[in-house]
Amino acid sequence: MRRASWIVTAAVASLLLGACRSSAPLTAYNAPAESARNPVEADRLSRQAADAIERGELDRAEALLRCALAHDLYWGPAHNNLGVVFLERGQLYEAANEFEWARKLMPSEPDPRVNLGICLERAGRVDDAMASFDAALQVSPEHLPAIQGAALLAVRSGREEPRLEQWLASIATRSDDGWAAWARQRRAR
Repeated sequence: MRRASWIVTAAVASLLLGACRSSAPLTAYNAPAESARNPVEADRLSRQAADAIERGELDRAEALLRCALAHDLYWGPAHNNLGVVFLERGQLYEAANEFEWARKLMPSEPDPRVNLGICLERAGRVDDAMASFDAALQVSPEHLPAIQGAALLAVRSGREEPRLEQWLASIATRSDDGWAAWARQRRAR
């Protein structure tokens, strides 16, 4: 059964990549000429990949994202989502690389910085992770995932963080039940 599943996954990935090659023969890291870029197709494929990630179809998502990047190497959301695929697989170096691409291509978006922070924390680079969460908060001071990431990292690492109480208050009032309960419990200590 497992082999059959792998064969189906490989066949789907092959079909997707084959279709990608026929419409855009360049690889993702072979930057096409400006006139050959197709951000509309890159966006469409990135959205399909995001849905695949939500369903846990990481191989399909990766194939779609590589195809999206072949259409437009500079499509930041595709780099961010490819980083998420790598992060889910535990490929931290590859994930960090994609999040860096996304961060540079989307300077006003906090999500690549949050994702990079998560990646760096998993790699044990606590100071770098906090710097990444701080960068996300500089871009968007009220971005809840950045606040959650920074607060969780501060608590896990035992860091003295003067903003922690403010972050916990924000999480307690703006988050879903799980995060809100966690923040209220931390504040009660």
